[in-house]
Amino acid sequence: MNIYFSLGTNLGDKDRNLRIAVQEIEKRIGKIVSLSAFYATAPWGFTSENTFLNAALSVETAHLPLEVLKITQEIEREMGRLHKSVDGVYGDRVIDIDFLLCFADDGTPVSLNTSELKLPHPLMQERLFVMEPLAEIAPDIIHPIFKETMRELLKKVLS
Repeated sequence: MNIYFSLGTNLGDKDRNLRIAVQEIEKRIGKIVSLSAFYATAPWGFTSENTFLNAALSVETAHLPLEVLKITQEIEREMGRLHKSVDGVYGDRVIDIDFLLCFADDGTPVSLNTSELKLPHPLMQERLFVMEPLAEIAPDIIHPIFKETMRELLKKVLS
């Protein structure tokens, strides 16, 4: 499977936080295929004095999506993330690992709609901090629901 993640941090040594998350993802989930540049961004959905550092990455894995979710949540907890965002209430965080997209080995998109995980991520196309790094590493990947490329979705967020 090929999985796309969005990473974000706005507390502590942000560059280091992203690098540790990337290392842990590679160690526990699979081979990193691509990693975007790190983007400095404003908080989204809440007010904070702390700006974010965001990135996107693509990973090849043999793990199933719900296994991957558990692993990313373990990484977040181990790095010091104590609370997940609930009901659209966001806050400062050491690390946030969002599962964006998943494709089977043959390129078929994997869709999920469970209480634990929704794929593709339901808000990704609304968030510049997600779409900019994602379009950098996967500009021609087609969103399974909107049938548009990441590059096209980024243009919509920018307009």
